[in-house]
Amino acid sequence: MPAPRKYPDELRERAVREVRSTGRPVAHVARDLGIHKEALRSWVRQAEADAGERDDRLTSSELEELKQLRKENAELRRANEILKAASVFFAQEIDRPRTRPSR
Repeated sequence: MPAPRKYPDELRERAVREVRSTGRPVAHVARDLGIHKEALRSWVRQAEADAGERDDRLTSSELEELKQLRKENAELRRANEILKAASVFFAQEIDRPRTRPSR
């Protein structure tokens, strides 16, 4: 379970909107709203990536897709390890000589 967010989404949106619409420095807006300036800088960069204005970051949808693919990949790796272990087990069972029960 992810950690709770320190700042509400409404505050994030308002702060990013203010930086982008007014052109005021990030540090000034952050100070006025009581936000850490590096947090606001990161939000602005992400908003720019989401708007297609930056090529150096993934968009929010791409980040979410990457997260899901990594999760799926981890699940598939675990399943693959289980199947490998099962195949080794059953291969050993097949190779074991069978003895007939005595009557």
